[in-house]
Parts: sequence; structure tokens; C-alpha cells
Amino acid sequence: MIRLSLRLSLSSGREAVARLAMIVVGVAAGVAVLLATLSLFNAFQATDGRPCWECTTGSAPSGWALDATADGALWSYREDFYAGRTIKRLDAAALGTRAPVVPGLSRMPGPGQYYASPALAGLLDSAPPEELAARFPGTRAGLIGDAALSGPGELVAVVGRTPDQVAALPGARQIDEVGTMPAVDDSGDVYRFAFGVAAVGLIVPLLVLVGTATRLAAARRETRFAAIRLVGATTRQINVLAAVDAALGALAGALTGLAIFQLVRPAVAGVRITGARFFPDLVAPHAWQYAAVLGGVPVVAACAALWSLRRVRISPLGVARKTAASPPRAWRVIPLLVGLGMFAGPVYRNGKPDELLAVVALALIMVGLMLAGPWLTMVAARLAARLTRGGATLLAARRLAADPKTAFRSVSGLVLAVFIGTTIAALVPAVVAGQQKVAGGTLNDVLGATFERPGVSGLSPRAGTELLARLRAHSGVEVLPIYGRVDTGKVPPRPDGPPPTPYVVECAGLALFPVLGRCPANTHAVAGNFARIVGADNPLTVDRLLPLAGPDSPTASADGLDLAAVMITTPDTATLERLRTLLAGYTVEAPMTFAEIAQVRADLYTRAENVALAMVGLTLVAGACGLVVAAGGGLVERRQPFTLLRLAGTPTRTLAAVVLLESALPLVLAAALAAVAGFGVAEPLIDALAMKSASTAMPGPVYFTSLGGGLAASLLVILTTLPLLRRMTTPDNARFE
Repeated sequence: MIRLSLRLSLSSGREAVARLAMIVVGVAAGVAVLLATLSLFNAFQATDGRPCWECTTGSAPSGWALDATADGALWSYREDFYAGRTIKRLDAAALGTRAPVVPGLSRMPGPGQYYASPALAGLLDSAPPEELAARFPGTRAGLIGDAALSGPGELVAVVGRTPDQVAALPGARQIDEVGTMPAVDDSGDVYRFAFGVAAVGLIVPLLVLVGTATRLAAARRETRFAAIRLVGATTRQINVLAAVDAALGALAGALTGLAIFQLVRPAVAGVRITGARFFPDLVAPHAWQYAAVLGGVPVVAACAALWSLRRVRISPLGVARKTAASPPRAWRVIPLLVGLGMFAGPVYRNGKPDELLAVVALALIMVGLMLAGPWLTMVAARLAARLTRGGATLLAARRLAADPKTAFRSVSGLVLAVFIGTTIAALVPAVVAGQQKVAGGTLNDVLGATFERPGVSGLSPRAGTELLARLRAHSGVEVLPIYGRVDTGKVPPRPDGPPPTPYVVECAGLALFPVLGRCPANTHAVAGNFARIVGADNPLTVDRLLPLAGPDSPTASADGLDLAAVMITTPDTATLERLRTLLAGYTVEAPMTFAEIAQVRADLYTRAENVALAMVGLTLVAGACGLVVAAGGGLVERRQPFTLLRLAGTPTRTLAAVVLLESALPLVLAAALAAVAGFGVAEPLIDALAMKSASTAMPGPVYFTSLGGGLAASLLVILTTLPLLRRMTTPDNARFE
């Protein structure tokens, strides 16, 4: 039977060869997309799970003094910032001959030397020395190897110092060995969520694509297999014929898809999913993933083929005795409406989301989208048939209304992808726009630096005065000093308000930043939460704190207090970088403007959004291939009625319009339905943020490019089947089997 099945698949004329070729193309496109997604996820997992030498912990060298018997090293790790890019910097000093070495280096740099990553070395050579190179004293000893980096574009510096120099730096600690545990980073969770969303949205349409390609010209094959069974074949033999036929095309498509992926792999390695490129050797599927794809795709195809022959297995006359399928009922839309209603109400009780209800509501919406699609397709087709006057629209609408389940099946895989992508695309711009509009945007260009760290309340009055003088020596620079560790017991509490905070600002400096508030009349200095906004890593939380001073603010004095933080403004970008270089010697965390903090978070959210939107684009590509396969299969199955219509005088352009409308209506309807549901979920979530700066924002151009471009490409791809229509309906084909 296997030999017979192979012969029927490969030696049954041009129609069988064309059908096999279309199956191979459809499956190959799906497999190439799946392998590309797996490759990027593997590269992300390998990068995210690498040993985190930056996370090495140790003991603080309090009261440290050089000991001839000491071993290990002194480290001071911190992050710097330049022109919107983060620089990882490690100042280190060996305490003995067995000092630990950072991965990627053969030895640690000695005093007066430093190593730089290739990307940082290029930046140091191109940037003005006083803006960047002045932060790294000494001479460059070489480049840092890949083992210490997460990608070819990462900026890393390892600076050699003496033990006394490192011990005096902020955050210095004594370590015995380099940490080997992966980093615990919130951004990793964001990207894992984005890849999870991509998996959910991508697997379904790929399965639909494989199933659609396998069932190409299913009606013709049903007729053939029914005839074979009528002459004596058993159900088991028919199953073998169908399974081998489907698995052959799927296996050939999987192998072709693997070959296509190898050709496009260099381009995939250049994709910046997390904002930076991965090392090319990491962008590849694992061996077991290759095996799973090559083995799983033929199995899925065989199962789809066997399911399509259920009528033949019941009775060989089941093909001839076709009955109209029952139309979908209106109850199918109930789960979708219930899920959207839950998001509009119970999910956000008291302004806070209920996680369990949110999961239930999302599940109802996703299931509801798949269930409601056929019913909405039928309703739209019937409405079009009732309102239309054109023959092509009437023919297409009547066929869609007669079998909406089959019409929607070819695009059902797009629904979840467009829904998830729309939800994220509507949410991310609102959050990003809110972060960039904190305090009306008046704080965006303000540079903040904090000098507090565990065990240290800030700079001493003498060091603080010296630093303020150096900052104010630059022309056009305005500085707001924030002093800390005031005795809160001497500050009178505010009536019906929170307890006083240990930060003080002088009213003369506060007047330079009116958005922070105003001092009471005849007041020299006031206490408030001033340093909290400097250390805030989420600009959306700043609006909750403003204003920080008002008519009822408690008075205080800054005399003898440590300098906890500063806020600086300057109109010149070059001066800003010089000030950042100056402040880097006093701070543990890199001094950043509020706009830069917002940009860092915006980049994180936008990259996660791009992962989801890339999934939408890939899904639309897979959906377009599925539509081509479905349209081609529909032409093969309806060759007889289309030929008769053409012989009866129907113009070819009318038949072409019928084919295009039959594919376009379910596609556009599915995308519109999913997009509306996505906005319906995102809008309550934006309102639940309860942030003054967060408001509804339209998705960015990437979303419209992905969705609109994908739909347009899908429709253009469908047009490629129209020449086949003209060839199949020529009068010479009027003789049928």
C-alpha cells in the first residue's frame, strides 16, 4: 500500500504534481518561520542564562588595610551611561597571585590599564576624550572576549586600580571568586513573556497552515479514495494511502523549509530582538528541535489527512451523499462578549487587576474569537449578499454563507496573533508616552545623581560643598542640592499627612525647579520626599509624588547635613556629558536624566512589543501561505463549476473577483475582529494604571506596518493564484472525469 500511495502521489498527472508542489511550499514557509523563532529564543535563553560575573557579591572592605597574606580581589562594579547607551564598568585590584579573573580575559588589568569590549573600544576612539575616555584612566591593554559579553554590541570596561583606590570607590567589595549564577533581571521576564506570546500566537497558525496544505484538494482526494474503497480496499488501506500521501508532502516541505532557514539564518542573526544582536553562533535550533520539526510536521499532516477522510471511512458513499453543514449559531459570540465584559468591570475591582479573573477573561476572549469567527463570517456574507448588486460579490457571499466554518478555518490562526499583538501595541505606547510626559515634560532634561548607598548617607558637608562648586563652575548649569539625614524628630508633623522625610532643600534652589513645589513664605529650607524622585527607576511613579513642597511643608535647615543627591539642568549636551563624567566618580549608579530613564524603560517595553509584532508579521506570512494553498485547493475542487460558468459567458475577471473576495472577506474580518478585541482589553488596563501621565495612545507605525503590510501582502499573494484560474477554466477542460 505504501508503494501504491507513493505512485498515486507522484505519478497521477500534472494536477497531482501541482498539488504536491503547493503543499511543499506551504509547509516549507511554516517550518522556516518556526525554526527562525526557535533560533531567536535559543539565543535569548543562552544569553540570559550565561554566568553573571557582574552579579558577583562579596564583603564590604570597611576599614580595609593592605595585608600581605590577603588573597582575592577588590571590585567596584557599576553602570555608566553615555549618549543613551549603558556601559558596564568594573574597577578591580588584585590582592594576591590567585586573584579571580573575569571571563573573556586571560588576566586582570594592572593599575593604569583597562580592557574594553570591541564595541566600547570603537566608541572610545570616536567620542571626544573629555566626554567619555576621561572616565577610564590609564592605557588600553586589549579587548574583552565574548565570554564576558551578552552580544557583539555590549559596552563593557574592566579598569585596573590599586587596592587603596578601589576601596575608596562607591560600592567596593572584597571577592574570592567570580559569580557563576545567571542574572536575575526583570527584563528577562518581560522578554520571556513576549516569546511566550509569540509561541501562542505562532504555533496555532502554523498548525492551521500545515493542516490546510495537507487537505489541499481534499474533495478530489475523497472522491478518489472512495472509488478505491468501492473496488475492495479496506478502511485501514485507505488510511495508509492518505497518511503516506500527506506525510510525503509534509516531509518534503519540512526539508525544504530547513534549507530555506539555513539560507536566511544570517539575516535572522542580525535581528535585534532585545535591542542588541546576539552572537551568530547562538542563533540556531537545537538538534532535538530539528528532529521534532522534521518528525512532528509529517505526523500533524497525516493526522489532518486522516481526519478529512472520516466520511470515506464511515461509508464510501458518504462522499456522494453530501449534506449541507449546519450553520453556526449566535451562541458562539457569548464567550467573547463575556470575556470583554469581565475586562470592562470585575477584572479591575478597586482599580487593581484580579489575576485569576484576568486569566479567565483572557481565556474566554481567545476561545470566543475562534468560536465567533464562523458565525460573524456567515452574518457578514449574508449581509453582503443582501446588499450587493454585483455578480462576483453575490457568488462569493453565497458560498461563504453556505460554508462559513471552512472559509474561516484558513484564517483562524491569525486571530490570536492579531489579538495579542494589538493588545500589546495599544498598551505599550500609552505607558511610554506617560513616562515621557512626567510633570508635563519639564523634568525630561534634568540630570539626577544620588550619593546615598547602604551605610552611607551621602557626601560629607565638605565634599558636598566642593562638588557643588565644581558643578556650578560650568556656565549655564543650574543645580538643586538635596540634603539628607535631618533629625525628623525636630520637624513638626503635617496634620493628617505622612510623617516627615529626612530630605531637605533650600528654597533658593527649589525656585529653579517650580514643578517640584514652592516653599512657604519667609522660609529658607523645607523637608520633603525630594531624593525619592532622583532614585525613581519608573517615571510614572514621579507624578504620584508631585508636588513635593507646598504651603504646609515643614521647615528645616540644611546646615551640617550630608549631600544626598543633586538635580542639574544645562542646555548643552556636551556639558551634560562632562557633568556626568564628573559625577561618575561620586556615585554608584550612573547619573541619568529623567528622559534617559524613561527611554531605558521605553526601550525594554518597545523591544518586547517588537517581539510580539514580529510574531504578528510572521503569522500573517504564514496565513498568506495558508490562503494561497486554500485558494489553490478551492480552484482545483471547483474546476468543473468554474469552467461551466465561463462557458456560459461569465467573464474571467468576474471569476477572479469571486476567488479574491472569498479569501479577502474572512481575512479582513478576522483581523478586524481580533484588533477590536485587543483594544477592548488594552483600554481598561490603561485606565487601571491610575497614572496622571498615562493615557490612551495610538499604536506606533510598526504595528500598522505589520498588520496593514501583512494584510496587503496576503491579498497580493492571493492574486498569484488567478493565472491558474484562467488556465483551469479553458474550454479544452470541459471534459471531466
